[in-house]
Amino acid sequence: MTLAAGVWTGTHWTTLANSLGGDASAAASTGAAGSSAAAVPGTAEDPVVTKSYVDQRLAELGLGSGGSGGGTPTATPAPTATPAATATPKPTATPGGGSTDGGSEDDGAIKVINVPAGKTLIAADGAEVVVRAGKAVAYSPDSNGIADVTDGIDIKSGAAVPQNHLILFPRGGRGVSSAPGMKTGLTVMVKGSYEIKMQP
Repeated sequence: MTLAAGVWTGTHWTTLANSLGGDASAAASTGAAGSSAAAVPGTAEDPVVTKSYVDQRLAELGLGSGGSGGGTPTATPAPTATPAATATPKPTATPGGGSTDGGSEDDGAIKVINVPAGKTLIAADGAEVVVRAGKAVAYSPDSNGIADVTDGIDIKSGAAVPQNHLILFPRGGRGVSSAPGMKTGLTVMVKGSYEIKMQP
């Protein structure tokens, strides 16, 4: 509560200073007459006050309460224009075999998707995946695995991927699929670009 009053007071400092005599030094010395750098918080020289006291004093000064946002409004700076991000092209087919059943561009949102049995979710560079349901195994076309950030380990291709663990794909081309012999697919949360392909 005190922090909120302090933040409000800080954002309306000019208005407070003007109402107390026109300069910031008058506002700084109010309530702590004769205070010095050696004053101890909570003493008579530097009292600790409650939000209700601050609100009361502000109301007496005609500045409204700490939570109302009264007083002179301050201008909010307009956001600066940023160059539009280049869109990642939607994956369509992967060289070296395997058709693409679907995928997603990276829009920064977390998507909940189903990966059917017999298919593999192939993540793009920087994608994040959390397996929510089903028995998943890691897929990597080379000897490198995928990063289990939750446990701080590297999961090699073919090894089980635990549910509810954050899996990070610093390089694309790796993914997760249903464990061999599973008739049900996976439910996963994905952040980043991905594609769903037939299992290699």
